[in-house]
Amino acid sequence: MSDVTGKAEKNTVPGTLESRDITKTFGGKAAVDRVTLSLEKGHVYAMLGPNGSGKTTWMKMAAGLIKPTSGLILFESQPVSIESRKKVAYMSTEPYFYSWMSVSDVGLYYQDFFEDFSYDRYTVLLKKMELEETMKTTSLSSGMMAKLKIAVTMARDAAVYMLDEPFNGIDLLARDEIRTAILEYATPDKLLLLSSHLVEEMEAIADRAVFLHHGRLVESVSLEEMREERGLSMADRYRQIYGHGEE
Repeated sequence: MSDVTGKAEKNTVPGTLESRDITKTFGGKAAVDRVTLSLEKGHVYAMLGPNGSGKTTWMKMAAGLIKPTSGLILFESQPVSIESRKKVAYMSTEPYFYSWMSVSDVGLYYQDFFEDFSYDRYTVLLKKMELEETMKTTSLSSGMMAKLKIAVTMARDAAVYMLDEPFNGIDLLARDEIRTAILEYATPDKLLLLSSHLVEEMEAIADRAVFLHHGRLVESVSLEEMREERGLSMADRYRQIYGHGEE
């Protein structure tokens, strides 16, 4: 049996992003099931679980893109709204650029929509990602498209960055570039949340982990405490929860 206990971190306090007993159903099936979770600034969270765990659905609710069936989701203690979307930068797994766009057009598009978007920062990130402003989005490989999505998302000066599967379709060397770019924004006034099933990549970035299973919260835990108190790495705990013969 999987170890689904619904544990929260010790001494949980209201955070920058918070869900309270939140549920989202599609066709009568719960994609997210009564999840209570609090995420705070100054941390990089890895939201982990295999496909169907509820990671994307939770993030979309936190981004204000879909509404919960029940429960509350809060940004800075207020219900998520159009206003909160001004401070939350969300990168989805789906492609969301128009076919006529160049890489430069993507930046200009974001500049029109988000007051906190910096085109100068965007160009710096493009260089790090080895992308040219003249490239057409339709000509980009899946890996290059993934890097473009990260560049345009991280070019915002947001309070919260949520990246859904940022390493999908990206080779090992490109992952190093992306990891470096992400960590530059891991400052005390920011909250970073990355979802992935690539545990090894997340362990090199995150200091806290959120494990979801079948839409339910298993636990939200400090990786340092988990290592010191239980002698477990993120990968060890992942195997316990989702593998065979777990505790």
